[in-house]
Amino acid sequence: MLSEVFSLLNRHKDRELQYVRDYKPHRDDVQHLRVLLYGSAGGGKSSFISSVDSVLQGRITGRALVEANSGPCPSRTYKTYKFQKGRPGNFYPFVFSDTLGLEMREDSGVHPEDIILAMKGHMRDGYRFNPASKLSGNSQYYNAEPTLHDKVHVLVCVVPAVHTSFLSLDNVKKIKDIRGMARIPQLAIITNIDSACKEIQEDLKNVYLSKNLKETMERFSQLVGIPMSRIFPVKNYHEEIDVNDDADSLILSVLRRIIDFGEDFINMESH
Repeated sequence: MLSEVFSLLNRHKDRELQYVRDYKPHRDDVQHLRVLLYGSAGGGKSSFISSVDSVLQGRITGRALVEANSGPCPSRTYKTYKFQKGRPGNFYPFVFSDTLGLEMREDSGVHPEDIILAMKGHMRDGYRFNPASKLSGNSQYYNAEPTLHDKVHVLVCVVPAVHTSFLSLDNVKKIKDIRGMARIPQLAIITNIDSACKEIQEDLKNVYLSKNLKETMERFSQLVGIPMSRIFPVKNYHEEIDVNDDADSLILSVLRRIIDFGEDFINMESH
């Protein structure tokens, strides 16, 4: 039965990938969907970006991981990632923006109001996060007049499965504060599902049977208030040398929903 389920999913993989390849925002004033990632430090944000890139390229790339570990204080810098589509200079009509991790203490990690400023399109690439203060209106990285194109259209919380049961009260408060201030579609990605569950580690297909994973997602949902219908498990690419259908299917499933949520949102926004 399980093999039949995943066989069906894998048959749909090409259809989902084609959907992503064919996607184009219906709004003429939006060049691309902007997706903002936030979550605990080391939670898999850069790995997810690299995994999406790998799925779209059909090979392991690791570009975001390389960029996330290069340059001065890279993990503290606001950065937006594009995904190449075909020839150089041609990109998919969606981008992912990465933020500083939440960290475990209230006085460290990304400032919640910086997430809101980024969502509203006020933050420019290159801004260095400061846990003690938010982006200043007189900073060179402050965009005073953001357009719908500059604004974030989907907010994604990224948390590793092994951390969901150990989120500090400060982290939970930060997530809730961010969620409460956001007025855009929100979803969550649970990463490293293979590390948190032995049966999934043995066979990724067991993601649909794992009671342990379901309970992990339910606990996280209850903690931060994100509905189960908007929480998605993924297996990021880490040590693999080739992509595989099982991991691709999970990643594409999330990407398809991100696109759908974002497209619905921009179509509801007034010109």
